[in-house]
Amino acid sequence: MKSIDLNADLGEADNPDWARNEAEMLRYITSANIACGGHAGTEKSMRHMVRGAKVNGVVIGAHPSYPDKAHFGRKSLTLGEDITREQLKTSLLEQITTLAEIAAEEDCFIVYVKPHGALYNDAVTDPEKADLIAEVISMIDSTLIFMGGPNSEMGQAAKRKGLEFIAEGFIDRRYTDDGHLQSRKIEGAVIKDQKARLIQAKKLVTMQSVTTALGRELPIAVKTLCLHGDSAGAVETARLARREIEAAGVTIKAFANVR
Repeated sequence: MKSIDLNADLGEADNPDWARNEAEMLRYITSANIACGGHAGTEKSMRHMVRGAKVNGVVIGAHPSYPDKAHFGRKSLTLGEDITREQLKTSLLEQITTLAEIAAEEDCFIVYVKPHGALYNDAVTDPEKADLIAEVISMIDSTLIFMGGPNSEMGQAAKRKGLEFIAEGFIDRRYTDDGHLQSRKIEGAVIKDQKARLIQAKKLVTMQSVTTALGRELPIAVKTLCLHGDSAGAVETARLARREIEAAGVTIKAFANVR
């Protein structure tokens, strides 16, 4: 691999220290997944992150979720029971469009869409939800890139809608043997140790594989690596991961041009 993109979930801060860390993350990453009101984020925070991304030459992406701030978008919602298909569609349209409009006012544009939390995890295996996300993206702008999990329904939905898809790997999350993220309900699903995070980052880049939670070596092809902005030590992980990856002879580069 000659180059890799580094992305982070940002615009989620609810206190000054967290907000400062998010701003510093922009120094090390190449694409920013900006929360746009579903699980976190306000017009003020979106504008702040858009401006920060622009200053640092970071590609901007929308990070929509289930409309559920109470659970930070990490509770799965069942279509037809917890939320209707039309309600979810309308919410995603509003979230992405709000960020797109703010970006345009700042003389820049969103380049991709990456769902957040439970919506992301659900869309890995649920074709209906993956198709709904892809449909919303294509309605807004068919040139927007769909970012999601490799070997998932999201990739298939993107293909069906004629969207470009980019597969991502996670620096700070454990994987199951089927190549998907381990549930946060399981102890150890979030990697807290800095050394373990760096080992996973380097392996994803140089070997295109991960060691699963059960110890299996699993091939996984990705073009971008994600670090959660709300993870403890996220800024340090971003700095060290960038250093380690570049030391391995791989260029840190955005997967798309800044627009």
